[in-house]
Amino acid sequence: MRRNGGDCFAAIDFETADYGRDSACAVALVKVENGRIVDRVSSLIRPPRSEFVFTYIHGITWDMVRNAPSFAQLWPQLSLWLRGVQFLAAHNASFDRAVLEACCRNNGLALPDIPFQCTVRMARDVFSIYPTRLDCVCDALGIPLVHHQAESDAEACARIVLAAREKASAPARRRTL
Repeated sequence: MRRNGGDCFAAIDFETADYGRDSACAVALVKVENGRIVDRVSSLIRPPRSEFVFTYIHGITWDMVRNAPSFAQLWPQLSLWLRGVQFLAAHNASFDRAVLEACCRNNGLALPDIPFQCTVRMARDVFSIYPTRLDCVCDALGIPLVHHQAESDAEACARIVLAAREKASAPARRRTL
């Protein structure tokens, strides 16, 4: 679906508390319309379990999220925010898609009918960047990043998509002999 006749996508990033895909403890979305970042939303999420395995990665603890909304409480606002979005971009999109699917399924919520695009694949296919960890891709493209902070990760993904589109639309350089 095109919003106002233009291009609209969002980048998404989840942080999880434990090995369960339903353990989202933070989410961020960054919206891009017609090549410009126009909005962002982020929230801590109270996961279904109080055990945190990945605090050492993202710094989020149970004490930080105990009074945060659950995914089920947050989802109505997020699903409205996603209206008009043509696709969701994520770094290692299969992970973020699996988190979204598990959180929706475990809360009896409808999964949005929005395709995902993977910025890992873009980094490899468009820029030939290896390794393709988000911090490496951002370093190579000069994109600021506070890694494993959901809003920063989501914005970085949006900027990777924009950089890939810019490269794809640039005129081919003429070879001189």
